[in-house]
Amino acid sequence: MMMVPCPWCGPRDAGEFRQAATEAIPRPDPGQATPEQWRAYLYLRANALGWVTETWYHRMGCRRYVTLERHTETHEFRPAAPEATAAPGAARATGAARATGAHP
Repeated sequence: MMMVPCPWCGPRDAGEFRQAATEAIPRPDPGQATPEQWRAYLYLRANALGWVTETWYHRMGCRRYVTLERHTETHEFRPAAPEATAAPGAARATGAARATGAHP
């Protein structure tokens, strides 16, 4: 069982969350992208071993966004780096700031 640390609700089962985003992947230009470029954008992801930055939505709890870092082998969580929490969108930025213990 993977437990996600929600800053408002405490540690909760990952089934209560929806993974909203991972690290940004640049979108190809729709007017010039080849089918291979679209396929790579939509389906091919690096399966990195180590820490990745993810945004989770607590859909069955406080309904807030939380930005965290997760280790892909151990599923250990830690607060995201400050530059990762400065994402656009008030809900995400507020959730990220609280996840790291910072005050908005």
